[in-house]
Amino acid sequence: MSAGTGARVVATVPHSLAGVRVDRALSLLTGVSRSKAASLVARGCVRVDGVVVGTRSMPLGVGGQLTVTLPQPEELVPDPDVPFEVVHCDDDLVVVDKPPGVVVHPGAGTRGGTLVAGLLARFPDIAQLGGSACDPMRPGIVHRLDKGTSGLLVVARSPVAYRSLVSQMAARAVGRRYLALVAGHVPDDQGVVDAPIGRSARTPTKMAVTAAGRAARTGYVVLERFSRVSVRSGSLDIPTTLLACTLETGRTHQIRVHLAAIGHPVVGDERYGRAGRRLLAPGRFFLHAAELSIDHPVSSERLSWSSPLPPDLSQIVERGPAPGTPARGGGATG
Repeated sequence: MSAGTGARVVATVPHSLAGVRVDRALSLLTGVSRSKAASLVARGCVRVDGVVVGTRSMPLGVGGQLTVTLPQPEELVPDPDVPFEVVHCDDDLVVVDKPPGVVVHPGAGTRGGTLVAGLLARFPDIAQLGGSACDPMRPGIVHRLDKGTSGLLVVARSPVAYRSLVSQMAARAVGRRYLALVAGHVPDDQGVVDAPIGRSARTPTKMAVTAAGRAARTGYVVLERFSRVSVRSGSLDIPTTLLACTLETGRTHQIRVHLAAIGHPVVGDERYGRAGRRLLAPGRFFLHAAELSIDHPVSSERLSWSSPLPPDLSQIVERGPAPGTPARGGGATG
């Protein structure tokens, strides 16, 4: 069962897929990603024996007739006006420093102005990856940063690089270090949040710590604890903690969900945190991908890059730590 987008495809469920949930079966049968398969189900594009499938987790039965209507292909339009900085570039990959406010790839509610569109304007060869090595709407993309997150992101430019980077991600061989300013004083100097993450049962558009979720681990180290933050009018007595966070897994919104779960949401994160005095621009929160390291897909050389805190983040932290609390790890540097 294989067909291009814009087609209607039909297949009889084989014994090998008996009991398999419909989104995974769709991914195996059509070659679309699991997220795209789930989207097809949500949009009513999937039927079993003529009945629209209501949930992506529905198990399939042997002999059932599975019908899928794939959407018409969308076109990626290069956009030279998308802002981002190129930190490294060679024939196989590009490392960029993404500013906040830029969405990495097209998705629900977002079509233009993405980082992918900007990359295609500067590196047209990335388009060759779409449809062969990876999702045609996400050519070269092996990981992502939320719209409100700034910092480093690596993008593949060749099939060899794409396969290598995906493999390194799966093997947890990619080093990623984030800087996050969180509400309150984190009591322990370091720790690991080990809690599964999945869709929130109350709000499906949000992620949450849930027993039904996928394994997720976030390590953190306290860099400094602050008693005040800077604002345009002066300063506010708000206790905060600057953390260096490392990812052992790569779940959606992982750092934000995990830090909120331990009672220290990321400053400015109105989605997972508490509403309060806005210290940053709407949609921006204090999370920055400060360090990235990979094995080069061709040379195998270990490469590393760093990005300092951008001005909108560095300016809100007072230089003096909380009374009686020594600075740790060199303070607010990337």
